[in-house]
Amino acid sequence: MKKLSLYIAGAALMVLPTSCIQEFPAQQNGYVTTDQAADAPGSFDNFVSAIIDNNNGEFTFTGSSYQKSNDFGYSSFYLDRDVMGDDIVAYGNNWFSPWYEANYSLGPTYLNCQYPWTFYYRQIRACNTVLGMAGDDPDDSKKSGAGIAYTMRALYYLELAQMFAPQTYGSNDQALTVPIVTDKTTTLEAQDNPCATNKEMYEFILSDLDKAEVLLADYKRSDKYTPDVSVVNGLRARAYLIMRDWANAEKYAKLAAQGYEVLTAEQYTDRTNGFNNANWGNSWMFAMQIKPTDTCQTYNDGDNSWGTWMICEFPSDSSGLGYYNTYGGCMIIDRHLYETVPATDCRKKCFLDFAIDEMETEEEVLTALAEYSDVPEYVYGTGLAQEQFGGLSLKFRSKGGNHDNPQYVGWCVDLPIMRVEEMKLIEAEAAGMQDEGRGKALLEAFAKTRDPQYVYGQHNEAYYNTKTPAFQNEVWWQRRIEFWAEGLATFDIKRLEKGIIRSYPNSNHNDGYRWNMQETPNWMNLCIIQTESNYNKAIVSNPAPVTPDGNSPEYTW
Repeated sequence: MKKLSLYIAGAALMVLPTSCIQEFPAQQNGYVTTDQAADAPGSFDNFVSAIIDNNNGEFTFTGSSYQKSNDFGYSSFYLDRDVMGDDIVAYGNNWFSPWYEANYSLGPTYLNCQYPWTFYYRQIRACNTVLGMAGDDPDDSKKSGAGIAYTMRALYYLELAQMFAPQTYGSNDQALTVPIVTDKTTTLEAQDNPCATNKEMYEFILSDLDKAEVLLADYKRSDKYTPDVSVVNGLRARAYLIMRDWANAEKYAKLAAQGYEVLTAEQYTDRTNGFNNANWGNSWMFAMQIKPTDTCQTYNDGDNSWGTWMICEFPSDSSGLGYYNTYGGCMIIDRHLYETVPATDCRKKCFLDFAIDEMETEEEVLTALAEYSDVPEYVYGTGLAQEQFGGLSLKFRSKGGNHDNPQYVGWCVDLPIMRVEEMKLIEAEAAGMQDEGRGKALLEAFAKTRDPQYVYGQHNEAYYNTKTPAFQNEVWWQRRIEFWAEGLATFDIKRLEKGIIRSYPNSNHNDGYRWNMQETPNWMNLCIIQTESNYNKAIVSNPAPVTPDGNSPEYTW
């Protein structure tokens, strides 16, 4: 019978389906014990489902008043992370500005700091509950559920390690990450539980994935919203890439990719199914599903959701919904990154040309917008709400091409957690770090699926950092544009020890936040919430971020 603090593990009741809660009484102290959970009819399957069901679309602080427009579960952390760098401008009336601006509110005494800590450890608690119920040697009825829990726990710790460690494994395997909490961690142990080093954390993650592979060996999933062995291998590939274990990164990326196919250019830019459908093509390996019954969709007209920030093809004058198309807040691609994308690359079609802002008449603009959307008049309204067109994203399309009901249809999309394209690029990078010629061939094969006229060497800007070879910079550029707004940007900046460049001629970054830094920004190392360090005396946290003072001198490319 285990019970841990709210901050270190998350309250168990936060992750239970309603039907499961009704099956048994909680103790007076508000905790549900493992024994009670095990006695509830069908509860094991309910607990397994809860890991996935509560991953996205629910507020971190369920039932509280802290329901903000940047707090909608797992996908909100994609944007938290990606706006910290230079690939995305958090424009206008934007709830993600603290992360973009390296704001003091990212410090350990503020709520923004608590979002990731509470969410990830809540989800880890859900995994631990399942593993406690399954036991060390699960019977056949519990094997797949335990395998899913091990896989998800590995995913969460892998992301926590990257978010909190000031240096990633490949740079310093002794850098501190976060405390490891398992289904066997006692309350007393949790009160004196130091942050694991990168080495300790990655050994733990890989151990979880080894167990998951065995338990999921015969598992056949019915959809892509739950992980299977391919996802296990994909997580291994991610881990080994960070560890700079190139041989294993290549091996597992290749294994993970088996049975999947890279999106074609037409599929990537499809106006009906573009980045909203896990089954569009056979590229997505693992996905999350936003449902019309999710709290973040039903509350406040759905304006606490992924769609409100990222999907723009809705009327801005009648629906009254959406920061993107109504309230003047959205995510815009960095102008320099956009300008480095050749016109022959299909991914350029996912972002509005900055030249549209120079057009003089509404008719000219609408004609230009028709090249991007079936509802150019709606995108026109969005541009007026944002007071600009250049850089606006149409990568993420509304569900099924619905343009009239965002809250309960259009915004209720699938989002990728892992795609085969990532595996292809991990394989190329890892191969190239062993044999550049082999890696170059793999990279060119991938890049030509996006740009038939791709020429190797176009995209190897060093971004101040000369530690990484030109080949690795070329792969990094492909990752930046391929996975724009999919939550990988900051992870790559830290992994490759890059700086950022926001200040340059014609920059579209917000005035006052046009910073150029030769080192990885310190605000990318998240702080541990103070309430946790008060509870766990062994915690060592990163210092609060320091906001740079004013714009940097313009960088000349």
